[in-house]
Amino acid sequence: MVELWHIYRSNQCFFSPVNEPKAILMKPEFRYMAMPAAVTLVISLLLVPGLLRGEQIDTVDKTVLHLISHVSESGLTFIRNTGRYTSVEAAEHMNKKYRHFRADIKTAEDFIERCASRSLLSGKPYLVINQQGEQVMTSEWLEAELAEYRARNTGT
Repeated sequence: MVELWHIYRSNQCFFSPVNEPKAILMKPEFRYMAMPAAVTLVISLLLVPGLLRGEQIDTVDKTVLHLISHVSESGLTFIRNTGRYTSVEAAEHMNKKYRHFRADIKTAEDFIERCASRSLLSGKPYLVINQQGEQVMTSEWLEAELAEYRARNTGT
């Protein structure tokens, strides 16, 4: 049989009944501090890793946006799953895939691999028809541009 609550007062807590020492309840006057502290802890745990990688994320985003812009402004024809697409259409498709896979992309090379190398549906490689009329794998074409971009911007 459960006895009535025997309350033992400490500085900040009520302790449960003597027969059932299962729960510790906060004094009402200290409860207002628990929620903000918990929220602050959760936010800190979620944001700190992102803040530590903030510069890297900004650099990756900047580099990926350059690559997408390079595709868009190239004026070349891109081949995806036997269909031919303009450079603007190809850039839009890569940007859509980038937004979808953004959490998994940590480097510009990840972007090329996940968003600009092959079709997820068929597995066929993406191709670009270069200025000489040759079909080149889009991933190789973008890797060459990435190397040139990094040579021009030694901080990325």
